[in-house]
Amino acid sequence: MPRIALVTCRPAPGISADRDLPVLVEALEQAGAEARAVAWDDPGADWGGFDLAVIRSTWDYSWRVAEFTEWAERCAKATRLANPVEVVRWNVDKRYLGQLGAAGVPVVPTRYVAPGDPVDLPVDHEFVIKPASGAGARFAARYTPDERDTAVRQLARMHAEGLTAMVQPYMRRIDAGGERALQFLGGRLLHAGRKGAVLAPGIAYDERKVAHPGIAPWIPTPAELAVAESALAAVPGAPELLFARVDLVDGEDGEPRLMELELVEPNLFLRLHPKSVAAVTEAILAAAAG
Repeated sequence: MPRIALVTCRPAPGISADRDLPVLVEALEQAGAEARAVAWDDPGADWGGFDLAVIRSTWDYSWRVAEFTEWAERCAKATRLANPVEVVRWNVDKRYLGQLGAAGVPVVPTRYVAPGDPVDLPVDHEFVIKPASGAGARFAARYTPDERDTAVRQLARMHAEGLTAMVQPYMRRIDAGGERALQFLGGRLLHAGRKGAVLAPGIAYDERKVAHPGIAPWIPTPAELAVAESALAAVPGAPELLFARVDLVDGEDGEPRLMELELVEPNLFLRLHPKSVAAVTEAILAAAAG
């Protein structure tokens, strides 16, 4: 009987409940495994007592990136971790977008502003500021050039917390076409969804946002699949990935661009795709068997 930890976080204000978690626990147990949901920072957790630890909903990690990465290192020494710790280490910092862009993946244009860097914000188009280590639209906001003073105050707040900021053009086509999330399992497309724009004008960076507004099933286009596959192929070291989510938006030319490559704790939205539960369960069991 394989012992599997589905790694999550403790309930807290501002942290959404993982609606997939009880579904996966039940499915794994029905398949003959011993499955438990375990908080990544549970001091009593014996990670070596599991055959596999699957990171699922550690949605508070962006508040504590260094601590989370250290946990992943310890967990990977005690048991098999999915995704692998080297992937976690690389993916918690969205400066990976620059690396993927340099590798030829069409990405949303991104500049990084670290603490102490000069502040140079766009003067001719809307833009977005968000942290290089973040999740759930935390510390993300949309600005016009006329709102520069407010944007500078956001940068000051982020820098005071030691955060590097990302500055991106606001991808205007998201207002009509939304953002597409392509879910991969074992390197192959599992299912996809489309959600509306998260950042509305005038919403403060420190307000809580709905991370996945109006998400619904979606059938990816060939162009979307091509960009997603190119992003996964460009991950350093070509690691074996149990799961991945590729978030895409349209550029000004109407072609898909990579917004985010989520390899740490992507929401799989199994409630939208109940037929995918069996495939995810089978893949987790195979990973536990090594």
